[in-house]
Amino acid sequence: MALTRVDGALTQAPSTSGRRNQGRRRGRDQRPAVVPTVILLLGAVYCLLPVVWVLTASTKNNAQLFNTFTFAPNGSLWSNIRGLSAYAGGVFWHWMLNTALYAGGGALLSVVVSALTGYALAKFEFRGRSTLFNLLLAGVLVPPVVLALPQYLLLAKVGLTNTYWSVLLPSILSPYGIYLARIYAMSAVPDEVIESARVDGCPEGTLFARIAVPMMTPGLVTIFLFQFVAVWNNFLLPFIMLSDENKFPLTVGLYTLLNRGSYQPALYSLVVTGSLLSIIPLVILFLALQRYWRTDIASGAVKQ
Repeated sequence: MALTRVDGALTQAPSTSGRRNQGRRRGRDQRPAVVPTVILLLGAVYCLLPVVWVLTASTKNNAQLFNTFTFAPNGSLWSNIRGLSAYAGGVFWHWMLNTALYAGGGALLSVVVSALTGYALAKFEFRGRSTLFNLLLAGVLVPPVVLALPQYLLLAKVGLTNTYWSVLLPSILSPYGIYLARIYAMSAVPDEVIESARVDGCPEGTLFARIAVPMMTPGLVTIFLFQFVAVWNNFLLPFIMLSDENKFPLTVGLYTLLNRGSYQPALYSLVVTGSLLSIIPLVILFLALQRYWRTDIASGAVKQ
């Protein structure tokens, strides 16, 4: 430090070496972290490469797919879509509708059950609440694959196998969705608001529907999206439950096409094209629902 005279008094001024060291530290802090950036880029390439391959492969005919395949697109996409639509009287689009029914209906019912259960666990005091919540947490740790066979045996006892309900009913209860709903209800729904509504004589059902649900909307949208994607991509449960081809979802239907491709190689290009078309609804759904997350983040930024 150097001494300088200001208005007749001696003061200490920072030395030039100190300013240089401060500038170096600031430069190091602003320098991008190379290693984490490279790791993230490699992870992005790893995740996006199969998507790029599907996009490119769906533009190839069967000969190009196996003989001269490159990542350069070709002009056979529309012919592949027409061939897929014409296959077996348009059964692919029937599979698409079945998948939308399973995923949409299962996700909506799961959101209702998760919202009610999570809100009750977060805002009501009752005996055994902690035990029940711990059991739900244990259910989160159980892989759905383990439950597929017991669910088949239970539904077979009541004659619901090979029906739409055999895929819809197991999709309704989501331990992870209930866990998220409870956490979000605890943080997004203030106890003061609930107590004020109760003092004003608001019934519990109206309080939940008109006050709690709007506050929990971003969390419920997240639960809906998670459950929708899980049911949309589910393979083992409908594979075990269903035997009628007209009730198949996309995952099982495309699997049957892939098996038939072993003696009908022309079906491979249809399978790849069907895989591409099965991704599009998920992308559209994510883009349509992400505005709820932006709204929640913006509202949280101005809370005092």
